[in-house]
Amino acid sequence: MSAKAQQGKFQPLPFIINLGITLGIAAVASYFTIKEIPGWYSTLHKPSFNPPNQLFGPVWTVLYILIAIAAYLVWRHRAESDSYHTARLIYFVQLLLNFSWSIVFFGQHQILWALVVIILLWLSILANMYYFSKFSRIACWLLLPYLLWVSFATTLNFSIYLLNH
Repeated sequence: MSAKAQQGKFQPLPFIINLGITLGIAAVASYFTIKEIPGWYSTLHKPSFNPPNQLFGPVWTVLYILIAIAAYLVWRHRAESDSYHTARLIYFVQLLLNFSWSIVFFGQHQILWALVVIILLWLSILANMYYFSKFSRIACWLLLPYLLWVSFATTLNFSIYLLNH
């Protein structure tokens, strides 16, 4: 089968690998998060728009699945080009920042530094969307809910910082 024909065909193993990477990051990050919710996090002053704790898990699960699908779509259209290498690098940087936020906020209780991380995450998602759009418009748009949720999370992080500083 030609490389072009292979790109159009669904390939389960690469899809499962992409899903495993994002859900694996979610699982490890949740280790730092879950134990702090009834403890340290419950003691923080939060803004009136803070959603119920039960909402975060399902929302993040859906977002991680969308991120994995987007990455798979870009992988399917990969090429040995600077744009693809840049897209892949930015993708992994935003995953690292996503993972780091949980460690900094929940693991280290550093609300201000978490705000810095989430702002960098937001910027990296924008860059990720831009580079993903060079390979797949759908992949770009699949990251929009992620960008919107991180926008909300940034506002929430900032508000928690102000209320507890």
